This record gives sequence, C-alpha cells and structure tokens, in this order.
Amino acid sequence: MRKYIVSILGRPNVGKSTLFNRLCRKRVAIVDFEAGVTRDRKYEDVEWNGKVFKIIDTGGIVYSSDEPMDKMIMHQALLAVDESDVIIFMVDAQTGTTDLDQAIAKILFPHRDKVLLTANKADSEKHEWEVYDFLQLGFGDAFPISASHGRNTGDFLDALVRMMPDTLDANYDEKEEDKTTRIAVVGKPNVGKSSIINALLGDEKLIVTDIPGTTRDSIDTVFRYHGKEYILVDTAGLRRKTKVTYGVEYFSTMRTIEAVDRSDIVILVLAANEPISTQDLKIASYAQRKTKDLLIVYNKWDLVEKDTGTTGEFIKDLHEEMSFVQYAPVIFISAKTHQRIHKLMESVAQIEEESKKRIPTSELNRFMETVIARRPPTHPTGKHVKIFYITQVAVQPPIFIFFCNAPGLITENYRKFLNNQLREVFKFTGVSIKLIFKGRDKEEDEK
Repeated sequence: MRKYIVSILGRPNVGKSTLFNRLCRKRVAIVDFEAGVTRDRKYEDVEWNGKVFKIIDTGGIVYSSDEPMDKMIMHQALLAVDESDVIIFMVDAQTGTTDLDQAIAKILFPHRDKVLLTANKADSEKHEWEVYDFLQLGFGDAFPISASHGRNTGDFLDALVRMMPDTLDANYDEKEEDKTTRIAVVGKPNVGKSSIINALLGDEKLIVTDIPGTTRDSIDTVFRYHGKEYILVDTAGLRRKTKVTYGVEYFSTMRTIEAVDRSDIVILVLAANEPISTQDLKIASYAQRKTKDLLIVYNKWDLVEKDTGTTGEFIKDLHEEMSFVQYAPVIFISAKTHQRIHKLMESVAQIEEESKKRIPTSELNRFMETVIARRPPTHPTGKHVKIFYITQVAVQPPIFIFFCNAPGLITENYRKFLNNQLREVFKFTGVSIKLIFKGRDKEEDEK
C-alpha cells in the first residue's frame, strides 16, 4: 500500500529539519523507521489519527554556490509539487515574509489546494500575532507552531491529515486484493533500468497493456508471459525523462522505496562495469527487510572483458559485499544488445514458483529433528532451550512458525543457522522467508 507523501518545503533556516526530527521523535507517531536507501536519514514513516504518511525533509537539498539560489528553490519546489500529496510550506514567524518566501509562494500558488502554510518559531502567543503578515502569500492563515518546543504540533498534525485525500486508501485496498505478481525494477541511476524495461516489454512473447498506476503520475504496466499475467510497477517517472535534474536523487529514492513497497519481486540492477556502491547495498537491504523476493541483474555485460571464470568472480565479489543476498539468483545481461534478456522473465517465473512452495509439516519436522540432532539450540546463560515443532503457515512469502519453550532464548546466530538450513534443504531460490518463534505462553518473536 502506497503511503501519502508529505514534503517540507521552504527557504533555508526556517526549521524544516527541526520539524522533521520533531515528528520522527514522537514515539506515538512513528510506525516504521526506514533507514531506507539514502546516505542521510531524510525519509520517515509517521502515523497520526489513522493516517500513515511518509515525510520528506527537503532541507537535505543544499544550495549550490555555482547557481542562483532562486533557481535551486524553484527546482526543489517543482519536485515537491510533482511528487507530494501534501506540501508543508514553512516560513519563519520571527522574520516575517521575505523575497524568497514570495518566490516559493508564486510557484506553489497554482497548487494551493495541497499546501499547508506553516509559520515556525512561533514560540509564544506574541509571535502568533506576527503570522498575519503571511496572508500576503495567498494561502490564507499560516498555522503557527514551534518545531523546537513542540508547540501546537498536535493541532498541526490534525490539520495536516485532514488535507490527505480519503480516496488514496480505498484505491490501495483494491490493489491489495489483486494477487497478480508485481515486479519492480530498481537500482541506482544510470545502470540501465529504463533500457531493461523497454527491452523486456518489447519481447514478442509479452502482451502489454498500460493501466492507471497507483503512484502520482505513473502507469503500471500489465503484461503476459507464457500465459500468465504480471504487473510491472512503475516508479513514477522511470520511463519518462524529467526536465528537473537538481535534487532528483531525493525523489528518485522515494520512487525506489515506493516501488519496492508495492512489489512482490524486486529486480535489482547493477552495472557490470562499475563497482558495487553503498546505494546498491542499501536497496538490497531494504528489499530484504520488506520480505521481497529478489533477482539480481548485472547489466552492461557487453562492456566487460571476460573469460570462462568471470561470472564466478562477479558472484563471489557480490556475495562478499552483500552476504545477506546469497539466496538471490544472479544473471548477466546486456539490455543494449538484448543478450540474455529472455533470462529475466524465466528467472522471475522460477522465483514465483519457489515463493508459492509449501512444505508438508511432517517433512519439516523430520528436517527439524535432523538439524537439532546435529546442532541443538543453546543460550549463553545455560538455560534450557527446546524447539517442539515447526510448521509453514503461509506462502508468498513463505512463513514458518517454530514452537518452542522460550522464544527469547533463541539466539540471533541460531536463527540465521535455521534460515540457512531451510534454504539448504528446501532451496527457496530468490525468495525471502520469514521465521516466527512462538512460546507456550503466547510469547512471540519474529526473524
């Protein structure tokens, strides 16, 4: 389910990051901390009064000394307008209206129905009288808050969620009932994602239909492969060029997060002629944490000098850099020359079948007896740890419940060991599996 996207926009030093941190520190509001796929913590999930939204601190976009400041602000504002459901337009109650505030207001005014004008640094009632100065911006009364002291932030959040359209959740409920496998092609910029999608959809085996998507200004694509229907999750701009380049990294990251969230299978594209980057690592980690099936694709294979051992060396290096994705199949392609492009959907279909696999309880418990006999669970305190039995309760993703005397005594190392043993015996190639440990007293722990 896609979450509402809320951007905090404004000139420098009005307190955008302070508000971001204030909302994210509210333990009652946070539903999921997503370190995500960026170097800096700029995205966070927040819940208020039953509405879940992802808040973006555009304060991370720094102004370049090489270009005029007003141009940078314009780029930032245009991106926020394009990508956000609600925009928090922040001004400084103690400074009053500035030329930069007016420049931003001019850009946002045609979209004023989704703008919440917010006057920060209204630390007392005295400062609230100053907010009437902002009526000249054309967005009505500015909402006075103090992000640093938390003043009026509860009422502010009430006003914010009232601006979020109720139709968004309804649309996504329908999507959640749709069992068609959803595929997201993700990766850092310039690795050939668009080329791969175009080559994929150009395959004569595929019947393609565009349908209205579930992200802002996007089109999800329905296609058939060997008689089965799939949905290619669009990333709100992946297949269209944008004239705005400054600050795109922040919003392209949002697109990646949204695409992963809405997909069943993630195709992570790496450039074969470039080293694995931190961003690659974080995308893969995010997909795994969200229990998404994973296929790793090395694109631009035509640019690599190779011999008979090259693919093995690449896979070895990959597993050294990303040891947690050893279960994911790896294929080597060239979208430019269409080399092995057919392997993409072959691999996707195989992963899908693996994800649907259900292991009989009797077979699982014979497996468990063998594993425990070879390496029984232990705890550093010496307390007795016993696993009674195991059963699979779901597919896509496969979920296994281990019933034991004390879930809290199952160590992290032993959980990883059980995960690896399940994969060694039952494969689940490319599939994220979930292990849940339950006790007799209804104590429960997940891995």
